Amino acid sequence: MILQLGIFMNQSKSENSGGVLPDAVEDTVKWTVRHARKLVVAVVGTTLLLIGIVMTITPGPAMVLIPLGLAVLAIEFAWARRLLCRVKEQLPEQFRSDRHNSK
Repeated sequence: MILQLGIFMNQSKSENSGGVLPDAVEDTVKWTVRHARKLVVAVVGTTLLLIGIVMTITPGPAMVLIPLGLAVLAIEFAWARRLLCRVKEQLPEQFRSDRHNSK
């Protein structure tokens, strides 16, 4: 639904320079889409992170879910991006992906 609104707004702008929707409605839709995306990223990322933290005590792939949750949160939040960089720095050498020296 949210994606469909964004596609509709892009198509309507390209077809009609004035746009189909009034500016106030268009601004409201943009604000809603932006905040809905942020909310979805926060819920999914936090869920993965919390499951990963629980799996440090219980059996499970905690060392996969914690960075995955941070990566999802890093899509929208700068604090998660910084924390993910610190986690990457602390990984043992064999787990790091060396994209620049893979030639």
